[in-house]
Amino acid sequence: MIKKPATLYVIGIGPGDPELLTLKAVRIIKEVSCICVPKGREEGSSLALGIVSKAVDLTGKEIIEAHFPMIKTKPPAEHLDSLDAKWSKITENIIRYLKKGADIAFLTLGDPSIYSTFFYLYDRLLAIKSELKIVIIPGVSSINASAAAASLSLGLADEKIVILPATYTDNLTEILHDFDTVVLMKTNEGFEKIIRTLDNLNLLEKTTYISRLGMEGEIITKDIRGIKKDDISYFSILIVKK
Repeated sequence: MIKKPATLYVIGIGPGDPELLTLKAVRIIKEVSCICVPKGREEGSSLALGIVSKAVDLTGKEIIEAHFPMIKTKPPAEHLDSLDAKWSKITENIIRYLKKGADIAFLTLGDPSIYSTFFYLYDRLLAIKSELKIVIIPGVSSINASAAAASLSLGLADEKIVILPATYTDNLTEILHDFDTVVLMKTNEGFEKIIRTLDNLNLLEKTTYISRLGMEGEIITKDIRGIKKDDISYFSILIVKK
């Protein structure tokens, strides 16, 4: 009997609430024997693993930890070699487990197609193992979940929507003029500068702040001026709806 090649499942687990995992995500996580979990700090724990463990019994599953440094992915040149080495190490580790014949579930917050850490590995994996079967399971994105939690429509009719990581917003004023809905992700960097720009354009009253959605310490507010420094999280979104 010919054994089927191992499959790598890339699973979007939603923004934080374990009840937002899809039925398909839960089924596959239950079926695989090995789970790869990203984490932002080498010595820290995996947020993704913590979320999934509230919905699925992970007893007996092998856990691979993958450290993805929480820095810009277009960093100064001196950081490129360090990032490249990290991604190569994670890729090689995943390939090593796949060669044992076990299917792997790679967990990623939100949806895998939107600013997901996994896609730093995608081409590297196929370069090493071109026949590798990679199956991507969509998840609820923080963008959709945030709009729903705040009772906002992101777009109607001919309205234009733009989604940006807040770390790349040098032309924010122009963007705010050109689009009806602007979604700014990961607003912990440059938060005060963003708020000043919104204030100058009289858009603060049209802005909603969502932080740590579905997690402990969740904040959903339109009182932008009342947001304290301690409330500003990496897991935060500003939705500007004109």
